[in-house]
Amino acid sequence: MPCQRSCDETKFHERWQVYLHPLKPLPLPCTQSRMVVKVVDLRSDTVTKPSEAMRAAMAAADVDDDVLGADPTARRFEAEMAALMGKEAALFVPSGTMANLVSVLVHCDVRGSEVILGDASHIHVYENGGISTIGGVHPKTVANNPDGTMDIDKIVAAIRHRGGALLYPTTRLICLENTHANCGGKCLSVEYTDKVGEIAKSHGLKLHIDGARIFNASVALGVPVDRLVKAADSISVCLSKGLGAPVGSVIVGSKAFIDKAKILRKTLGGGMRQIGVLCAAASAAVRDTVGKLEDDHRKAKALAEGLKKIKQFSVDSASVETNMVFFDIVDPRISPDNLCQVLEQHNVLAMPASSKSIRFVLHYQISDSDVEFALTCVEKAFEELLKGGAQLEPLANGTTRSSYGH
Repeated sequence: MPCQRSCDETKFHERWQVYLHPLKPLPLPCTQSRMVVKVVDLRSDTVTKPSEAMRAAMAAADVDDDVLGADPTARRFEAEMAALMGKEAALFVPSGTMANLVSVLVHCDVRGSEVILGDASHIHVYENGGISTIGGVHPKTVANNPDGTMDIDKIVAAIRHRGGALLYPTTRLICLENTHANCGGKCLSVEYTDKVGEIAKSHGLKLHIDGARIFNASVALGVPVDRLVKAADSISVCLSKGLGAPVGSVIVGSKAFIDKAKILRKTLGGGMRQIGVLCAAASAAVRDTVGKLEDDHRKAKALAEGLKKIKQFSVDSASVETNMVFFDIVDPRISPDNLCQVLEQHNVLAMPASSKSIRFVLHYQISDSDVEFALTCVEKAFEELLKGGAQLEPLANGTTRSSYGH
């Protein structure tokens, strides 16, 4: 059965921008106007604020021009990440989207190349089709299973025969995603990754891992991160998701791969100057936050168990492996849009995952008391919606949003 997170993409994407905009201050009763209001932000693990240690590291960073290869903090951080991931070299880039785009284009350096990837993968769904529009790379999708994998036999079947080069694109790359966001933050095992790596190698292909949350996978599986990605020719690692850095991703791979990636980064406008300021924060994030990921996973489990007790929801708490919780609303009177809007009025932020489901994402700045608060607010919001007491404002496209806005 394919991963169902991609089924309602069209309706979801028409609305989800509402939930990404910076929040306007929530109006408060006059008696609370001097109070600081706590907001529990479960939209994503990208919403964290830099820690004091990160800010101090940024202020103290020794910097120079990285485009000229002279920023000492950037060079040191890239060397640390390469060693941590068990690869020869690394490159800091502004975003995960650029990290994946650069990686695919290095491997698929001939226009008309083809990449095999999951139909619910982040590269295919959420990165603006960049591999095609910018790189001329053709995506060959294989259905993602609920656990984020693609069937091995389907991957093999998707590889083009060299004899068909006159008619077909040429397969050059396989992409995996670990953890797999659209499939609920599921982890790909080291055995599965090794098997895909063997297939790639036996067919003369490369393997890229979108490892935006690879450290979450490593912690959840109990497998060192370098061993988990050993079979990969390249890996992108997001620093601003579970790790909590303010900006950036790194690409790791062979020295020859990174030399080519550096040129493409510049071509795409990603060459920046004194990036040691950002790398210093990222280094602090890796040092301080990896050890907290297990606790994020524990809190996600607790949140799922709490949601499971609400009869209007369907959630498989046993399937929560990392820091993501997806749950379906089984009461047809309530939509994810409306529930998220009323939750915002209670200072809990979330985003719909589809026309029937909502996604909560945990991170190290969410406490156990925040989890309890969120559960209480979910129940209150549901009661308000069922009683008709919630204030919802119609939008031009027929959907609704809370009167407080985003």
